[in-house]
Amino acid sequence: MIRVRLIGPEGRVSEVTGEEGDSLLRVAQANGQPLEGTCEGQMACSTCHVIVAAEDFDRLPRASEEEEDMLDLAAGATRTSRLACQIELTPAIDGLSVRVPAEARDMRGR
Repeated sequence: MIRVRLIGPEGRVSEVTGEEGDSLLRVAQANGQPLEGTCEGQMACSTCHVIVAAEDFDRLPRASEEEEDMLDLAAGATRTSRLACQIELTPAIDGLSVRVPAEARDMRGR
């Protein structure tokens, strides 16, 4: 199991686990995090925007140009912003820390 430390918009810290190959979006949603993922991981929105801890950011593969374009639309984007739908769980990122920005909106009503 791959572990990820999620920090919610209110500051609550949760450690979640997923299988290798799972997307961070699916794992976070399954654990009640307010990541909408309107496009269901098709990289057509920025509603699964997360901010990766600076010390962990270089452990991820580089974002594609398509992902960078979507991040330009994300509220509160930073240098270490990524789309959770594009973060695949692998052993190389075990223990990754990400924060759900306060600007995140959850249209599912959670």
